[in-house]
Amino acid sequence: MQIRPAIESDLPGVLEIHADAVAHSTAIWTDEPPTLDGRRDWLATHSVAGRSALVAVEDDLVVGYASYGPFHAKEGYRHTCENSVYVRPGHQGKGIGRSLLQALIAGASADGLHVMVALIEAGNEASVRLHSSLGFDDAGVLREVGTKFGRWLDLRYMTRALS
Repeated sequence: MQIRPAIESDLPGVLEIHADAVAHSTAIWTDEPPTLDGRRDWLATHSVAGRSALVAVEDDLVVGYASYGPFHAKEGYRHTCENSVYVRPGHQGKGIGRSLLQALIAGASADGLHVMVALIEAGNEASVRLHSSLGFDDAGVLREVGTKFGRWLDLRYMTRALS
């Protein structure tokens, strides 16, 4: 497996993974199917220094993708970033998410950021365990702040100091 900056030709694979997460999970709180143009916009806004939009590739198949971007738009948050990590169905549990998140942490640290934040659907124990294992601390849960599939969802905040 190779972890590298995402490029335009990776976007169909990124779209497949993203579309599956939208359709079948509570990881992404939208019901709108994603589009290739939307993934192009994602790549354009997450290509700072080639570090904030990454893919994991095995034999030319995108098996995961990850990014970090601004936590909030206001200037006071400029040293804080938020991460996202997604792995293709059938490839979870193989260390792909861990490798992607480690690369994000290294990239954000090299970019001089101070804190990385993860916003995780509170029932996603695999993501909570992954983030905990890489030094993220639980920063609290916002109860019933989202909805998907006809139910209310809780949002867990986790944070990790980078510098």
